Amino acid sequence: MTTNPSAELLDNLLTATGQTTAVREEVRVWSMSGVERVSFPDGSTAIFKYAKKPFGSEDQALRLAHTLGVPVPQVHASAVLDGWLGMLMEDLGPSVREADDLDGVAAAVVLHGTRTAPPLPVLDQERLRTLPARALEHLERLRKADRWQDADDVEDALDRIAQAAEARSAGATLEPFGWVHSEFHPTSLHIGERGWRLLDFARALTGPGLLDLASWHGTIEPPHPIRLRVFLEQYVTAGGTPDALAPRGGLTAEHWALGWHRMWAVEWFMEQSIRWINDPATDPAYTKAIRRHLTDVLHLLEI
Repeated sequence: MTTNPSAELLDNLLTATGQTTAVREEVRVWSMSGVERVSFPDGSTAIFKYAKKPFGSEDQALRLAHTLGVPVPQVHASAVLDGWLGMLMEDLGPSVREADDLDGVAAAVVLHGTRTAPPLPVLDQERLRTLPARALEHLERLRKADRWQDADDVEDALDRIAQAAEARSAGATLEPFGWVHSEFHPTSLHIGERGWRLLDFARALTGPGLLDLASWHGTIEPPHPIRLRVFLEQYVTAGGTPDALAPRGGLTAEHWALGWHRMWAVEWFMEQSIRWINDPATDPAYTKAIRRHLTDVLHLLEI
């Protein structure tokens, strides 16, 4: 496993911005990324964020969002080293309060109203429909590696979802279809002295905006369709497209959104466990989350 080259990345970024030294202070660090506050001799500060693949193009997404008028932190400089991205960004300072649902809908309306941009990966109906099949491929690779041996129930659930996916994925490109933040949670919305900024664009894509709205309340608690319906209605009231409330795939908008958001998360977790993290020690935690999500998917997509 390559050690994270954050010190060398930071040196490159300091050189690029004309700084000589900086004092580092961890804000949040995990195995695949880190966020630090760096202080310069003149008393100014910046945020240093680094991440490994597949989070390696957040600087492009942030610059693109900024160019298109989405309120995001400014990227002062970015550099890539051994598959790791490093960014030196504007320090937004302390938030004045936590983001609430009305802040969330306001930010989503702005983001979803932004014209889409070619560099972002696309999640259209075809791609959505293949998520369960892709998850089954990850499962096969895990089993070939002598992992996930007692996951027949996972395979059965994915098979059932794959069979229903054609019908249930219909309506994927109904509005709002375009910019999707895809890590859209209250923690990704910074509310400061000078208004709000949207953070964490590492997995931004072009796709169904309902996935953002479904992710806002998180996946720790059981999905709550009525709560999401209220959120969707607030979104429309705030200027979001009325099509956000339209049924799709034979389901209500809220069931469709929550079901596909969970399925999207399952495929991503499974890819992570075989490809990006690839650590058998994490398998019990991953299989537990995936089983819970799959139960939700079957229920929400009425399979």
